[in-house]
Amino acid sequence: MFRKTTLSAGRLGCEASFPVTVRPTRADVTVARYIARNAAPASEQVGRALTWGADEKVLLILAAAGWLASRGCSERLRRAGNHALLVTVAASLLPHGLKRLFDQTRPDRLTVVGHLHGVPFSGKRLDAFPSGHALHMGALASAAGGLPTWPRQAIRAIAVGLSLTRVVVLAHWASDVVAGFALGAVLERTLRLWTGYPGDT
Repeated sequence: MFRKTTLSAGRLGCEASFPVTVRPTRADVTVARYIARNAAPASEQVGRALTWGADEKVLLILAAAGWLASRGCSERLRRAGNHALLVTVAASLLPHGLKRLFDQTRPDRLTVVGHLHGVPFSGKRLDAFPSGHALHMGALASAAGGLPTWPRQAIRAIAVGLSLTRVVVLAHWASDVVAGFALGAVLERTLRLWTGYPGDT
């Protein structure tokens, strides 16, 4: 049902080493097979709907609205608005750049059984690595570190849950989601050096 992809050189047949084809791990294949065999149309539709919560277009609109709303507020809130907008823009651009360097076939292109059980098609065939949705959620989870305990835990739980929907709908291998989430956290922490977020609490 699923097969491992093989490493390849550049698409043009020259000596260039990019894009690099990324292999799914054995654990990735095991998880994808389990999901494909146990999927159901209703659960896939729910997963597909929830995954919009981590979509870059939705998050860019929310970040821009938050930035505008913060303009008349305290310095701390303005700083948070600047940080949220910058991180969201950077987290939207980074996956597109990385997907030019890495090719990985999405798991939803390698299953027939999954589609019989309601698994949809997602994005471009070779754009599995890394998960852009998870990258956004990793950045969100990292940014929540400046919040009190209850909202911090709630936001991080939501971020993890929305990231996992990308595995449920077989848009990504599990390792794509883990890598994206980690990259998002690193990106957010790095941009703090520029924005000064969260500042004095």
